[in-house]
Amino acid sequence: MEKQFTVSARKYRPQKFSEVVGQEAVTTTLRNAIKTGKLAHAYLFSGPRGVGKTTCARIFAKTINCENPTSEGEACNKCESCKAFNQGRSFNIHELDAASNNSVEDIRKLIEQVRIPPQIGKYSVYIIDEVHMLSQAAFNAFLKTLEEPPAHAIFIMATTEKHKILPTILSRCQVFDFQRIRVPQIVEHLRAIAQHENIQVEDDALSIIAQKADGALRDALSIFDQLVSFTQGKLTYQGVIKHLNVLDYDYYFRLTEAFLDGDYEQVLLTFDQILQKGFDPQHFLAGLAEHFRNLLIARTPKTLKLLEIGETIKERYTQQVKQTPIRFLLKALDIINHFDVNYKTAQNKRLHVELALIKLSELSQKIYEQGQPQPTTNSQNQETDKKQGKTKPQDTKQSVLEKIKQKTSNTTPTTNSNKMPLTNTGPSLNGIISKTPEPEQKTNPTGTYPGNTQQASSTQHTDNQQQSTTPQKKQQATGEKIKKALEQYADLYLKPRNKRLWAVLRELTPELEGSQITLVVMNDNLKQNFEKISRHISDYLKEKFNTDFTLEFKVGQTTIKRKPITQEEKFRHLLQKNPKLEDLRKKLDLGF
Repeated sequence: MEKQFTVSARKYRPQKFSEVVGQEAVTTTLRNAIKTGKLAHAYLFSGPRGVGKTTCARIFAKTINCENPTSEGEACNKCESCKAFNQGRSFNIHELDAASNNSVEDIRKLIEQVRIPPQIGKYSVYIIDEVHMLSQAAFNAFLKTLEEPPAHAIFIMATTEKHKILPTILSRCQVFDFQRIRVPQIVEHLRAIAQHENIQVEDDALSIIAQKADGALRDALSIFDQLVSFTQGKLTYQGVIKHLNVLDYDYYFRLTEAFLDGDYEQVLLTFDQILQKGFDPQHFLAGLAEHFRNLLIARTPKTLKLLEIGETIKERYTQQVKQTPIRFLLKALDIINHFDVNYKTAQNKRLHVELALIKLSELSQKIYEQGQPQPTTNSQNQETDKKQGKTKPQDTKQSVLEKIKQKTSNTTPTTNSNKMPLTNTGPSLNGIISKTPEPEQKTNPTGTYPGNTQQASSTQHTDNQQQSTTPQKKQQATGEKIKKALEQYADLYLKPRNKRLWAVLRELTPELEGSQITLVVMNDNLKQNFEKISRHISDYLKEKFNTDFTLEFKVGQTTIKRKPITQEEKFRHLLQKNPKLEDLRKKLDLGF
C-alpha cells in the first residue's frame, strides 16, 4: 500500500519548545514557568497567522502533563502521557474551535466539562482557537469560570485579533504576543527540510518563498510543497519567480541603469515587457520603491544586514549602489510615492506610470546640473569624433526633454553678452555651486566656454595682441572697491546658482593687506564652500584690478546681522522704520 503524503506544515510541526522557529521570548518564558512550577490558570497567545500559536499551546499542554520532564523544561516524549499526546489519543487536552462554537450554549458545555478532573496526569488543558470569534454573550458566560477555574484546569486561548477581545477577558490572562518570523529564519528552516527530503534548492529561491510568506512559517511550508511538485524536486530561482508570478530583480537593476543614463526609451520598452508578462502597474511601482529602498540600505555595511534577500542579489545591490547617488535615490522615492498615491485617481493608468518613469529618467540630469560630477572623456577621442561627424550621447548627458526637443526642432542657444569676460577662468563652477546656468549662460564674449577650444584660443590670441598694443590702466584696489567687486561677482555668478552663498558674500567685509584679502565667515560649512570657488573669485578680482590676490577665509565673529525670521522679529524690524505701526497695532488689537 502506498504511503499517504503528509504536508510539510504537519509533518515537520515542532514537538518541543526548542524546535519552534522565531519565538524565543515566548518559549523561554513558558519553559521557565514549567521548571519553577509557576503556572497560570489562563493564557492568551496573540499574533499573525502561521507563527506557532497553536503549536506552542499544544507543546505546553504536553509538557505540563509529562511524567519525566527534562531539566530544560521540555517533554521527554517517552512516557505514556507524551506518547498518548503524540498519537492523538490523550484525554487531558481538549481543543475547541471558537469560529464554529461561539454561542452561549457551547460555552455552557465547556463549563460542564471543566468540572471533570483528569484520569491520568495533573492538568486538563483547554485550547480555544480563534477565541475572538466568540459572541459577547459567550464571553460574559465564560468570565466567571475563566477567573476561578478548578485547580486542574488551564485555559490557553489563541487569536489573530487581540483588539476584538473584551478587556475583562484580557485582564484574567497572561498575554503572549507572537511576532512575525524573519526571512533568514524561514530560509534556514526550509533549507533543513530540503536537506532532509533530498531536494535541491537555491538560496535565492528560498529567499523568494520566505518573502512571499510574509512572516508566516505555515504559509512558507505550503508554498514550498507546491513548488516542489511544480519543479519536480529542484527549486531554482527562475522556477520560483515564474510559478509565484514574482517580478525578477533583474528588471529593477536594468531600469535603474537606464534611469542613471537618462535613457527614457529603454525604460519605456522595459516597462512594456513587464506589462506583457501580466504584472500590475501599481505593484510594479511598489516593487521599484522597494528596490530603491534596498539600494539605500546597501550603501553602508552597518545597514546591509537589513536586506532580507539572497547573497547573490545582495552582491548586485552592493555593486549598483556604488554608481547611484544618494540624492537620486531620495528624489526617486519621493517621485514614486507621489505617483503611487495618485494612481487610483488616474484615468489612464499606463500613462500615469510612464510619466513617473520619464521623470525618473530626467532626474539624473537634474542632479548633475545641481552639482554631481560628470564623467570626462579623452580630448583626442572627441576631436576624432568631431572629424568623423560622430556624437556620443552618453558623454554629453543630454536630458530627456533635450532629446525630444532635438528630434522636433533644430535650435541653437543664444549667448549672453552681459557677462564679465575672463581670460583665465580658473576652475569651473560646475559641481561646486549647487545649480549650473542655463545653456545661454555658458558662453561669454571671449568665447572661452567648454567645447570650443579653437575659438577660445583664437579670441585669446587677439586679446593678447590688443593688450600688447594698448596699455592697461591699473585700478588702485581699496577695501571699498574690493567689497563692491565681490558684490558684483556674487550677483553675476552666485545669485543664479546658490542664493545662500550669494547673500553671504554680499554682506562680508574684506580686510585688505597688500595682496592678501581676508574674509570672516560664520561657520566651517561656509568656509569650505567659499574655499572651493576662491580661485574663481581671485581670477575675477585680477580682471578688475590687474593684481593677483590671495583669498583667505576664516571662521569667527562677523558683522552680518541675522535676518528677521519670526513674525515678531519682522514686526520689530518694520517698527524701526515706522514707529507709528505700534499705535496702529494696539488700536486695532492685532497680533504680530
